[in-house]
Amino acid sequence: MLRLFKIENGLIRELSDSDGDIEQQLHDADWIDAHDPDAKDRVLLNALIPTEIPGSGDIEEIEASARCFVDSAGIHTHSLFLSQSEGRHSTVSIACILQKKRLITIREGDLADFRLLRMRARRGQVEVRSPSELLITLFEQKVENHADALEDIHKQLEAVSHLVLEDKDAELDDVINRLARLEDSNGKIRLCLMDTQRDISFLLRHLKTENDEAETLREIMRDIETLMSHTTFLFDKINFLMESTHGVINIKQNQIIKTFSIAAVVFLPPTLVASIYGMNFIYMPELQWLAGYPWALGLILLSGFSPYWYFKRKGWL
Repeated sequence: MLRLFKIENGLIRELSDSDGDIEQQLHDADWIDAHDPDAKDRVLLNALIPTEIPGSGDIEEIEASARCFVDSAGIHTHSLFLSQSEGRHSTVSIACILQKKRLITIREGDLADFRLLRMRARRGQVEVRSPSELLITLFEQKVENHADALEDIHKQLEAVSHLVLEDKDAELDDVINRLARLEDSNGKIRLCLMDTQRDISFLLRHLKTENDEAETLREIMRDIETLMSHTTFLFDKINFLMESTHGVINIKQNQIIKTFSIAAVVFLPPTLVASIYGMNFIYMPELQWLAGYPWALGLILLSGFSPYWYFKRKGWL
């Protein structure tokens, strides 16, 4: 699916199918957003790109030389964007091709960054003057969304911290699962920030920007460095809570083992007494004794209560 946008009077506007011939629209568009392009869409794009359109395998390449380069088609940056579904984050690589007259983005899957940019464009809130400034705006919005995601992770960690450190009835297995998901999300956000940092550095070297555009790129770099420090802080907090959770689990398990150990020691003397008086020898002094049975019962109770009283006095119970 191809979505076409035009810059008019300093604002980005989405073109509709009724605005004219599709080929003419493609030629006039300042931004072409190819969302899961099919064979027909790729044929139309080939008329604008002298080189082969990157496929999903090319976009997912991890080598720096394969993700940021310049060729006859323009300036290429394959950037990682954050996607969220069913409460879990994932990363999606987007191919951005910046030409003199247009910006082309090729992606798979619907992303919140692009939905938000389209919504802002419909409201006339995206002020750009050129395709290069539009690309910078896309990266700026991406970093802002990452900052919002990190704030959400921090809020969730505050709730988890309350469960671990203050709620005695918390389900610790569920806490561990939540911490694992948060650690995974924080790691993917950090990966996207590192990838964006590389993209911005590449654009500063190869993009012939105006002074205000270069300053915006540098400001994005400063924001990324701040967010990278925040991800490190969140990693430390997650590790602390994970270790605390395991410590609470170990304490509870030790308490259970302690209870069983004390119970075993308390019942050991009565068991010994009962075993002695359960011997079937003919010559036993208490065998014919009238008070033998009450004596044995009293001795069993006394031998069981004595260690219990001792442990209680020591504060072990």
